[in-house]
Amino acid sequence: MSDFAFLSGNEAIAYGVKLSRPHVIAAYPITPQTKAVEKLSSFVQDGELDCKYMHVESEHSAMACSIGSSSVGARTFTATSSQGLLYMSECLPYASGARLPIVMMNANRSIATPWNIYGDQMDSMHVINSGWIQLYVEDAQEALDMVIQSFKLAENHNILTPVMINVDGFVLTHTYEKVEIPLQEEVDNFLPEIQASPHLMSDDNKTSMCISAGNQHYMGFKVKQHRDMFKVFDELKQIDNDFHKAFGRNYGSAVEGYQFEDAEALLITTGSVTGTVRVVVDEMRAEGKKVGVVKLRLLRPFPAGDLVSKISGAKAVGVLDKNISFGYEGTVFTNVNSALFQKGASLKTINFIGGLGGKDITKGNIRQMFQTLQSGEGETVQYSNMGCTL
Repeated sequence: MSDFAFLSGNEAIAYGVKLSRPHVIAAYPITPQTKAVEKLSSFVQDGELDCKYMHVESEHSAMACSIGSSSVGARTFTATSSQGLLYMSECLPYASGARLPIVMMNANRSIATPWNIYGDQMDSMHVINSGWIQLYVEDAQEALDMVIQSFKLAENHNILTPVMINVDGFVLTHTYEKVEIPLQEEVDNFLPEIQASPHLMSDDNKTSMCISAGNQHYMGFKVKQHRDMFKVFDELKQIDNDFHKAFGRNYGSAVEGYQFEDAEALLITTGSVTGTVRVVVDEMRAEGKKVGVVKLRLLRPFPAGDLVSKISGAKAVGVLDKNISFGYEGTVFTNVNSALFQKGASLKTINFIGGLGGKDITKGNIRQMFQTLQSGEGETVQYSNMGCTL
């Protein structure tokens, strides 16, 4: 029978990692991720987790260490945030291009300048083209469960792609809630020992890693990497179904809709703000307003078909971005509009940008977003509760 505990998002991540039995953890603490790697160090120190815990000198070294351990077939975990993710960004394409199944937690946090330690999604959007699978979780339970699912996904030989699990800084990393912790034997049955890919290094298989490729071959590597990304949709769906059978919880794979079937106005969200939007949806539904929310769990690869099937019946769709692609619009908004165009769907879309640097996105802000969508008026890109007029 599962245990229950009162955990922060950071601690939930740590328990998910512990249950996954990694061989190597490469750790460099950075706010607001620190508690996750501290908890993991305690597990190792107390003998609850048998793995090599490597306290390295920088985030760049954390990813370099992860590349080394994963390249010989070790199940590997690391974690970072904000400027730390940017510091290790040089290494990210090395990991994805070498098809190494590393799992990393990123505590979403603003990036400089000015300095700010609170949560938005500018850091992960900065590296969205690095070749990593990107997942965004809503609460601590999903954080724990996605660690276990992510190892199974990354290590699947049809995928062999590193996974970045994005957890909203402070709102999730430092907020406590009741979390169900699966039994170790249940996780062992769901997530077997890693089966090393034939392309990895070993004494029996002398292999060169991070090779050069000339112009006749380089594009072939990248096209294969790109095409294999699209296999994630089916594999993640199957993993989620198997997880539901094993643990009684599932997450609807890449895209999750709530009160969306007959909604005239929909708001697309990522991460923890989804819960607040659901509350507002329930309140407005009680008032007779046909509103709903669609949560994107997966941003890379981008689930265009699944998303469009859930939003194309609405009259207006808003995208709530906790980031800005400077000089244009929010990154998720760009992806959503591209998906709609590619699928031949035409409807009103509005980009709501908010939450930068941890700025609160209140129920009142969300209600105002829905009212704007229902009226069909206003600028294409709008800035929510930012304390400025643009």
